[in-house]
Amino acid sequence: MDERARVLLKTLIERYIADGLPVGSRTLSRASGLELSAATIRNVMADLEDLGLIASPHTSAGRIPTPRGYRLFVDTMLTAHPDQDAGEVTQSLRNRLASMEPQAVIQQAAQLLSNLSQFVGVIIAPRRNAAFRHIEFLRLSEQRTLVILVDAAGDVQNRIIVSNQTYTQSQLIEAANYLNANYSGLSFEQMTLQLRGEVEHLRGEIAELMQAAVSMGSSAAEQPDQVVISGQQQLLKVDDLSQNLSDLRQLFDLFEQKSHLLKLLDVSERAEGVRIYIGGENDIVPSEQVSVITAPYEVDGVIVGTLGVIGPTRMHYDRMIRIVDITAKLVGSTLSQR
Repeated sequence: MDERARVLLKTLIERYIADGLPVGSRTLSRASGLELSAATIRNVMADLEDLGLIASPHTSAGRIPTPRGYRLFVDTMLTAHPDQDAGEVTQSLRNRLASMEPQAVIQQAAQLLSNLSQFVGVIIAPRRNAAFRHIEFLRLSEQRTLVILVDAAGDVQNRIIVSNQTYTQSQLIEAANYLNANYSGLSFEQMTLQLRGEVEHLRGEIAELMQAAVSMGSSAAEQPDQVVISGQQQLLKVDDLSQNLSDLRQLFDLFEQKSHLLKLLDVSERAEGVRIYIGGENDIVPSEQVSVITAPYEVDGVIVGTLGVIGPTRMHYDRMIRIVDITAKLVGSTLSQR
């Protein structure tokens, strides 16, 4: 493809993103700045269509980009405009994330991504910090004990343990004091190994209680990655999607199941920087009318999750890239200070 064709393709895609209308030869002639006849432009557009980069809707003489055309555009033609959103995004994030607990940071980041993009914000929460900080046992009945477990991230897990053994409240306090004094700061895996070595030296009934508590902590630590989604209703306002109920249904099924979405974000986590996924390129993004922009975020120099924006293929990619990139950096910076 020669330079003339590249300029016309870039102009066509930019006009379509801006207006949402098929682009004709007259519009291209005015917007491209090239001194070409309408016939020449039509010939070039026919060549671009043969390459699968643009298509002609049956209701219009104009052309629209295909997923392949969008891919070429974002990979080789995207123009970086002045970073006009950087100040807004940065200040808004800093103000909202200040003094929040890690889980609240994740929820707020997803919501902010949605608000700024007017599309769907999505983020994988960091994997749980599987370290033990504090535990309490409360007697509910003869066989039922409430376990309150606090991990190193400050997250609290409550669970009821049912056993054949009857514990007094003094026994429960003794068990909690022993765990808090000897295990605080250890991972649940380390606790399990250490407890095995000490269990013979503990009274049988207390050892059983402690093993149940450690098992509970290990189970909580092994929870699957949590996908937080915000702003699904924003897609109902997007004309490109709201007119196609089948595409919308596929998207909401994706949000409901989360498995494909988690697969997509997991792939993004292993990549550096911002990634753009155009609908129709693979089976992860189900609709040709949808694009996903993602970026990994780091805590203390280690990638712990991914965040991004899900919206229509016809979006302002340069602005979405900035929003996602800045948000990923600030979420990582905020979590690193916790």
